[in-house]
Amino acid sequence: MEDFNSALAISFGVIFVAELGDKSQLMALTFATRFKALPVIIGITIATSVVHLASVALGVGLGAALPTGWIALVAGLAFLGFGIWTLHSDSLTEEERRKAERTRRSAIIAVSVAFFLAELGDKTMLATITLATQHGWFGTWLGSTVGMVAADALAIGVGRILGRRLPERTIRYGASALFGICGVWLLVDAVHQLT
Repeated sequence: MEDFNSALAISFGVIFVAELGDKSQLMALTFATRFKALPVIIGITIATSVVHLASVALGVGLGAALPTGWIALVAGLAFLGFGIWTLHSDSLTEEERRKAERTRRSAIIAVSVAFFLAELGDKTMLATITLATQHGWFGTWLGSTVGMVAADALAIGVGRILGRRLPERTIRYGASALFGICGVWLLVDAVHQLT
């Protein structure tokens, strides 16, 4: 039990701190301005749970990292696509917008997919792999997952506050820019890893 508590505390702390200022927090903030908070948190939790479970399995079973360069390249291109899609979302009618805000399933799927792609090869994934080589798998998985969700929940809170005070056009352009920044960030990281 002591090993579990140690793994939980260390993983929570390391991942929470690593996530502060990370591109995933920018994504959480962006999604929080477009969707209700609960589906965003559920989507983040689903993606984080899966990615960190795979990370722990790698850390425990293989002790090696994924070839993250190609994953970062695909994720970067996807984020640039998300940015373009966000710019073109103004063609929705007011009724369609209200429906999109109420639709939890599509928000959960969008957030889950985006976070899953963003976290593959990310520093939090690599940190989780490293932690799993030294600590128990369950405590590491639970601590890293809760640490990341907690850090992103901070961004969601900020996003909800900004979403009420900013005009929709500003939010749309800001969200598109954030997705573009994340995409470029991932592409630069991919090129650095592949060269």
